[in-house]
Amino acid sequence: MTSIIIIAGITFMGVTLIVLGLAMLMRNKPLNRIEDRLGLLTGKINPAAKEIYLKESVLAHPLDDSPGIFERFVQQFGDANKIFEQADTSLTVLKLLLISMGMALVGAVLAFAIRIVPLLVPLVAVIMGILPLMWVLFRRKKRLKHFAAQLPEAMEMIARTLRSGQGLGFGISLVATEMGQPIAGEFSRVFEEQNLGIPMEQSLNELAERIPNLDLKFFVTAVILQRQTGGDLAEILDKIGSLIRDRFRIWGQVQALTGEGRLSGVVLLVLPLVLFLAVYQLNPDYIKVLFTDPMGTKMLAIAVVMQVIGALVIRKIVNIRV
Repeated sequence: MTSIIIIAGITFMGVTLIVLGLAMLMRNKPLNRIEDRLGLLTGKINPAAKEIYLKESVLAHPLDDSPGIFERFVQQFGDANKIFEQADTSLTVLKLLLISMGMALVGAVLAFAIRIVPLLVPLVAVIMGILPLMWVLFRRKKRLKHFAAQLPEAMEMIARTLRSGQGLGFGISLVATEMGQPIAGEFSRVFEEQNLGIPMEQSLNELAERIPNLDLKFFVTAVILQRQTGGDLAEILDKIGSLIRDRFRIWGQVQALTGEGRLSGVVLLVLPLVLFLAVYQLNPDYIKVLFTDPMGTKMLAIAVVMQVIGALVIRKIVNIRV
């Protein structure tokens, strides 16, 4: 047992060092980006390249920030950096991969230590390896939910600022200084970007892309239309804020009415797993039949599939969009 743990640890460290070495070799040098930024400031860069670099926010992409081999590979399937940005974490694809590998190794070692069924060792390792990604997604969901809850107050604050005779930029800076995170950081970024010369419309559109919130898109659309055609922006923002508050009130009522169904779903999903672990501790031979007998493996696979289907059905029932 000890030799297995030592071999696994040495293998993990070797793979980690190889991965880090390849990542350092494949990482782009920041010198070209620094030269391009200096050329943009001095006017020596061509118009086409200038348009590209104006779309890149200095606040979002530091000079020494360049994608490595894993980042470039993952970007083919989606923008992973946007997920990390929405979760407000400094993790990268490489860091998340290394943490997941470490957690998977810990899960496998613990599974060997407590002497569970060998067939379950890969499952435990996979579950432990997924935990960092689940943490990032949970953090992202929590941050976006908090942003949505702060949005009505921000709309009303900007509306009051406009009625007092101040401009939209001052209202955005007021939200950035007077309100808490995460909305303060996002609006502060918009304010700093326009101070650096990026048009207000572009900064707001990038804000709507960073934060996938429908009410925020209404706000951005209203601001852009008002700047192009005119109108009473303060009244529009008041109506948007009132609409968001009504939606949250209805959503709270829905959550209260569906609370029993959600709790029942959690119990029905967790109870089979708890009973499985309890019976395994009391009588391991009784459970091992599910892994050694062909009929047992089929029954176990059918049970897992039915559990997943039941979870999806319950989620569909209680997840009412407002």
